[in-house]
Amino acid sequence: MKRLSCYSLLLAAMLLVACGQQAEKELYVSTSFHEPATDGLRFIYSEDGVHWDSIPGVWLAPNVGSQKVMRDPSIIRTPDGIYRMVWTSSWRGDRGFGFSSSQDLQHWTPQQFVEVMKDTSTVNVWAPELFWDDVKQQAMVVWASCVPSQNFELGVEDTLNNHRLYYATTKDFEFFSEAKLLLDPGFSCIDATILKRGPEDYVMVLKDNTRPNRNLKVSFAKDPEGPWSTPSEPFTGEFMEGPTVAKVGDDYLIYYDRYRLKDFGCSKTRDFIEFQDISDSVSVPPLHKHGTIFRAPESTIKALLGQ
Repeated sequence: MKRLSCYSLLLAAMLLVACGQQAEKELYVSTSFHEPATDGLRFIYSEDGVHWDSIPGVWLAPNVGSQKVMRDPSIIRTPDGIYRMVWTSSWRGDRGFGFSSSQDLQHWTPQQFVEVMKDTSTVNVWAPELFWDDVKQQAMVVWASCVPSQNFELGVEDTLNNHRLYYATTKDFEFFSEAKLLLDPGFSCIDATILKRGPEDYVMVLKDNTRPNRNLKVSFAKDPEGPWSTPSEPFTGEFMEGPTVAKVGDDYLIYYDRYRLKDFGCSKTRDFIEFQDISDSVSVPPLHKHGTIFRAPESTIKALLGQ
């Protein structure tokens, strides 16, 4: 009995330690940048996914690409605990994107330029967005490119502003697959973000970039590599871009950059069919531009804050 009691106490202590290790609070974090996007990576954070504060400082200055900017920074944390980031490195002229990784969001590996649209007539590579495919155990990078030689339906856009969505995959962030077309909805589209709701249940939020729309729509798929459904009717007004999604309780909060108003809007949904505009209920510090929302341990954020 005495041995059993000691064993039970030891087991209980080990369980408490394990639970303590697993129970560290995670905060919402979003990548950001300030115009004109030449200074580099910034962060904002939130405990509730609704009210956001700035993390002071610039954490990585861009040094790749023809224009060496850092727009649309996107971060995921892969199963090995490493943060991986991609970003738009130039407005036009680049056929790839910037890439770097970090274990603590402070110290970053040497920047790389990943040329995914080599040997094409690509005008640009915009808003690369990372998504972790837990079924295939690989990352997807989704971006928008204008490729005049593809002769996509123009609609109201000219040949140098007629974007479609492309993607590449990687298992090690050293080798990236050949670029493939992900979505051609029959109109110019950019700024796609993908999330998984359940087995064979994926949602994409994207921007219809045609004039005068410039609004946000959704598409659905059973596999992140498609095929994707015809995009929905818009759930926002005009002049919105850079959507990113936070799961808060049972709700999905879709944040987006209202670039004409120079602030952020937010729509709440549970099914990506019905949406409620809750822009007046959220708060994002001024000057911050669109990035992507992810989760990080509270200790990591406190270290960024110098606490």
